[in-house]
Amino acid sequence: MNISQRIEEYLAGPDALRRAVEGMSTADLDAAPIPGKWTTRQVICHISDFEPVYADRMKRVIAEENPPLLGGDPDLFAARLAYEQRDLEEEFELIAAVRKHVARILQTLSPDQFERTGQHSHDGELSLATLLARITNHIPHHIQTIQEKRDALQV
Repeated sequence: MNISQRIEEYLAGPDALRRAVEGMSTADLDAAPIPGKWTTRQVICHISDFEPVYADRMKRVIAEENPPLLGGDPDLFAARLAYEQRDLEEEFELIAAVRKHVARILQTLSPDQFERTGQHSHDGELSLATLLARITNHIPHHIQTIQEKRDALQV
């Protein structure tokens, strides 16, 4: 896949996520129909929390020479960042705004700039292209988990 296509997929993620939860009630969003798995609200908050993390990682790789990239524990975020009280419209707005902001930057880069790297605290060397692929695939991955919840709830 070329970089332009990847950026378009990245930009399409927020709308796909919104469509994935269309028609779900508040009760559906907060239900945990699969034991040991997050609710749909928690999934959306998780995505929202990691959009700025990935934006920071990508910006650092673009701007700095082989910068350190910190990992984050999604379960700690979920446990400590008030997921149950967060407004999903605000979460959707944040996801879309971050992606629009970062995509504008990415669209200015040459193909060789996507080979720039940073050092992730857990995963080692990661290129800008890899970071973009990971965050682009983050929403589709979680749309599958949302669909599993919808199937379990029969909504």
